[in-house]
Amino acid sequence: MSSATETTASGVTRTTTGADELVRALRLLGVDTVFGLPGVHNLAVWEAAASGGLRVVGVRHEQTAVYAADGYARATGRLGVAVVTTGPGAANTLGATGEAGASGSPVLVVATDIPSTLRRPGVYRGVLHETRDQAAMFAPVTKATVVSAAAQDVHADTLRAASVALQPATGPVYLGVPTDFLSAPVTPASEESPPPPPAVPPVTESDVVRALGMLASARRPLLWAGGGALRSGAGPALGEVARRLAAPVITTFNGRGVLPPDHPCLVPGPPHVPPVGRLWDDADLVISVGSDLDGMTTQNWLMPPPPALLAVNVDAADAGKNYPADLVLVGDAGAVLTRLLEDLPERGDLQALRSRLATVAEEVRTLVDEDEPQAAALLEAFDRIAPATGALFVDMCIPGYWLAGFHRVPGPRRLAYPMGWGTLGFAFPAAIGAASADQGRTVAVVGDGGFLFACGELATVAQERLPMTVVVVDDGGYGMLRYDQRHAGVPSRGVDLATPDFLALAEAFGVPARSVTGLGRDFAAVLAESVARPGPDVVVVDAALTPPPSTSPRWYRRGGRRT
Repeated sequence: MSSATETTASGVTRTTTGADELVRALRLLGVDTVFGLPGVHNLAVWEAAASGGLRVVGVRHEQTAVYAADGYARATGRLGVAVVTTGPGAANTLGATGEAGASGSPVLVVATDIPSTLRRPGVYRGVLHETRDQAAMFAPVTKATVVSAAAQDVHADTLRAASVALQPATGPVYLGVPTDFLSAPVTPASEESPPPPPAVPPVTESDVVRALGMLASARRPLLWAGGGALRSGAGPALGEVARRLAAPVITTFNGRGVLPPDHPCLVPGPPHVPPVGRLWDDADLVISVGSDLDGMTTQNWLMPPPPALLAVNVDAADAGKNYPADLVLVGDAGAVLTRLLEDLPERGDLQALRSRLATVAEEVRTLVDEDEPQAAALLEAFDRIAPATGALFVDMCIPGYWLAGFHRVPGPRRLAYPMGWGTLGFAFPAAIGAASADQGRTVAVVGDGGFLFACGELATVAQERLPMTVVVVDDGGYGMLRYDQRHAGVPSRGVDLATPDFLALAEAFGVPARSVTGLGRDFAAVLAESVARPGPDVVVVDAALTPPPSTSPRWYRRGGRRT
C-alpha cells in the first residue's frame, strides 16, 4: 500500500491530503485547467493544484466558474471543471449548472461543504455556510450528485463523478466534499488511469433492418440533427447519410456546425422561417439524430408530426417524448449512422437537392435583407472573420438570436448558444472557458443588459490575458423584452436601463476598447481589427435591431398543433 507521505522534487516531505487526491484524479482524467473562486473552505485545493500542476483560472463570481467550465467543455468536448466553496458559493452556481444540464455539457461542479465533524444529521446548527442539504439543491439540474463520505474516498469519487458526466448523454455532475476531508491525510489511491465511461451498447441488427426499410421506402426524407449528433462527432457519417439519400439536413441550435457550411445537403437557415419549414412539411420521413425535437426549435410543437419518424438517440424516452417515433435506434449517433452506411445505397438526386437548397438559401437571404438590414450586415461581418477565430459565444440578446439562427457556422463546436435553458448572461463568462482552452480566439456577442450580469469578469480576462473579443451591442436595455411589450401593446416598463460608459469600464480593467455606431462597414472593420489583436479586447456597438423570426413572438406557425 502506498504511503500517506511523499517527497517533493525539492526534497521536502509532505503528507498527501484529500485535496491532493482530488487534483491527482483530475489530472488522471486529462484535466489541465479548472475554473474557481477561493473561499475559506476550499483553499486547500489551490495549494494542491499548485503542487499537482493544475491550472486554476480564478474568476470573480461562482456562477462564472460553472459557465466557464461549460464553455470549456463546449469548445473542446472535454470535461469542464468548476471548484467553488460551501453554501452560498455553491448556490451561486445553480443557474449556470442548469444551463449546462439543458445543453448536455459534461461539467463537474466540485463544491466543499461544512466540516463533517460539525454536521449533525437532520439538525441545522448554524455553522458558517451551512445548508441543510447542499447536494439536494443540485439534484434537479444535474445528472447525478456524489458526496464523499470519507477523505479516503475523494479520489475515487472524483473519477466516478467525472465518468457519469462524460457518459452519453453527457451532462453536469455535482461532487460535494466536506472541507475537513481536503486537509485530512490519506493514502494515495493506486489507480493509474480513470475508468472509461460505460460503453453505449450497439444498435440491434433487427432495428437496423427496419430502419433501412424505412429509408428505402421514403421518397422525401429529411434529416434533423441536434446537439447529440454534434457531441458524438457524428458529422462525417451524418453528411454521408444525407448525401446518399439526397436528403436536406436541418440543424437545431445545439447542432449548428455539425456539417460544414458548404455541405450540399445542409439547409441554410432555421426551421422558424417558411422556406425551411416547408422542407419539414414536405418530408414523408424525418430522421431525427441526437435531438429531442424541443419546443424552441419546433415553435412549441406547432410543426406538424411527420408521416414517419425515425430517431437515433442514446435515450429512447428522450427521442420520442415530444413527437412519437415509429422506430428509435438506441445508441451513439456516430456509431449508429456508420452502421447504417454499411448497407445504405446511393438513392437520391443530389443535384436536384442542390438546386432546391440554393433556392431556399436565396429566399432566406432575401428574408433577412428585407426584415432587418443591420442583421444582414452583422451576419456578413461574422462570416468574414469566422476563418480567423475559434468559437463564437452568443447571448440571449437580439444580435445573438440572429447569429444563432443564421450565421454560417464553420464547423463543430464553433458556436455556443444557451438554448439550452435560455440563460441571459451566459456568453461572456462561458467564453472565458473557451478562451482558456487554446482553441483560437474566442468571440462573445452580448447585449448591454446581459453583459452587466458578469462585467466584473473583465478583471479575469485582463489578469489571464485571454485571447477574446467581447462585442457589446448597446440598445439601451433589454431590447428583446422591449419588443415583447410593444408587440403586446403595453407600455415599456423595467426594460430601459441606465448603463455605464462601457469604454471607460473596460479600460478601467486594463482591457482595450473602442466604439462604433451601427453594424455596417465601420463595425466590420473594427471587428476584423479586434480579432487580429492579442489578448482581450472590447467592441461597443450602438445599435438596435428587430428580433429575428426565430424568436417566439415572431414564429410564423400559429393556430396549429399545440401540445
